[in-house]
Amino acid sequence: MDKPSRLDKSSPSDEAVAPRSLLNSSALVSVMTMLSRVMGLVRDIVIARLIGAGGYADAFFVAFKIPQFLRRLFAEGAFAQAFVPVLSEYRQRYEAEGNVAAIKSLINAVCGVLGGTLFMLVSLVVLAAPVVTALFAPGFIDHPEKFAMTQQMLRITFPYLLLISLTGFAGAILNSYDRFVVPAFTPVLLNLSLIGFALFATPLFSAPVYALAWAVLFAGVLQWLFQLPFLAQIDRMPKPKWDLQHAGVKKILILMVPAIFGVSVSQINLLLDTVLASFLPTGSVSWLYYSDRLAELPLGVFGIAIATVILPGLSRLQLQNLSDDGEGSNEKFVSQFKETLNWALRCITTVALPATAALIVLAAPILFALFQYQEMTAEDVAMSTYSLRAYALGLIAFMAIKVLATGFYAQQDMKTPVRIGIIAMVSNMVLNLILVLILHHYWQLGHVGLALATSLSAVLNAGLLFRGLSANRHLCVVSEGGKAKLLSADYWRLLLQVIFAVAAMVAVLIWLQPELSFWASADWLSRCYRLSVLCIAGFATYLIALLLLGVKVQQFKAPQVA
Repeated sequence: MDKPSRLDKSSPSDEAVAPRSLLNSSALVSVMTMLSRVMGLVRDIVIARLIGAGGYADAFFVAFKIPQFLRRLFAEGAFAQAFVPVLSEYRQRYEAEGNVAAIKSLINAVCGVLGGTLFMLVSLVVLAAPVVTALFAPGFIDHPEKFAMTQQMLRITFPYLLLISLTGFAGAILNSYDRFVVPAFTPVLLNLSLIGFALFATPLFSAPVYALAWAVLFAGVLQWLFQLPFLAQIDRMPKPKWDLQHAGVKKILILMVPAIFGVSVSQINLLLDTVLASFLPTGSVSWLYYSDRLAELPLGVFGIAIATVILPGLSRLQLQNLSDDGEGSNEKFVSQFKETLNWALRCITTVALPATAALIVLAAPILFALFQYQEMTAEDVAMSTYSLRAYALGLIAFMAIKVLATGFYAQQDMKTPVRIGIIAMVSNMVLNLILVLILHHYWQLGHVGLALATSLSAVLNAGLLFRGLSANRHLCVVSEGGKAKLLSADYWRLLLQVIFAVAAMVAVLIWLQPELSFWASADWLSRCYRLSVLCIAGFATYLIALLLLGVKVQQFKAPQVA
């Protein structure tokens, strides 16, 4: 049996005596994620200049979206949500007695099963690339050149799924040990790879877009290798072993299968959008991509960061509660669990509402300032503006889903999010068909119908998740014996204050915003300067309004989770 390392001896007691501050962890993750998203924005600017929003762009974005979609299922979504609670359970059970071998056995078996399964999947998709392309972009079949280019690039980009899923596996281990910064920084490497290949490798290929496909594959290798030294540092370097009979692997698989639907409904919806967009006019896939990327900026920086940070803490709370009384109704647990969720929802509300308003008001200026150069036309910007506003309407719902779903996964309840996810997905499909037909028929804006349907289904998803947590019998037990509400009165007071502050911000943005003709005719420097002035003025107005309305920094003090 392996001897416990210094970390193994200290970790359990460190967590019990001096738990890491959720606010500090979230801030670190947010900073790293902000760096990643900013580099992602630079990446998209470079891509827009290189390939614009035409047929080449549509082909690359589809070839990139397919492994990205599955990455979010395996690396960021269902796998992480199932693996982290089980790893936390193993740590609580075995670390105190120094049985590190049991924890390493779980890590080795999960790595072997995950890696082996994905290797077989990647091999199959590479061989059957034409079939997969026809499945995910059937509208391309009538455009032979676009279809051929998409399947060729898919063969290059799809192995990225295996590499980035292993990267996500490593990141989940590091997150479980409260090493949040390295996994949050890792996505920067993808953006650097794409930027570097776009700027320097395009002359080596017959079409510049192929350089981007190879950049994706190179980034996968780089991201996986980058995390290995940090796993070695905490003595959790995996040694892959195919072991489907391992009890931990079985439990993760049981939790993971339904979670694929529950945690990734928004991603499935986006993929369905891609399928339908392939039937719309050329450029539709690209318009949706650019607008979705901007809408995801605040989601990735804050929503995913907060959900990532609270999952290990909530999982430990759940395990401690069950070990205390075996029933899952401990009053202290209820209080801490609800306090953590309230804190997370307060944070995302304070960020999501002003971000939504700003994206709606400044959609055209942002897209003109960032993307409208060289291959990207003013018409492309106009079309992306409409879909960006539609995506922005669902921003707070997208963020809330990340947090609320975590509340279920920490309790290893995968069935409820699955049931809710299926309802939301079916609703999205119905809304897709209705809104695309109406908007495309009357205004040639079918892609906007796809974005709007995604936002509306996200609102439904978040609402049902909230209702499910509110009705959870374990989270509604209070000392008086009555049924407690999930959100405190302080949250509703804060929501009202945020709404008034956002109204003040919007008034300032509208007052300072120049005519649309300025953005279409101005040079890059003038556009960026005016956009910076608008952003700074809007942000300052929002903060000052919050202070005048009585919002205090102390309201966002994060709870300490053991």
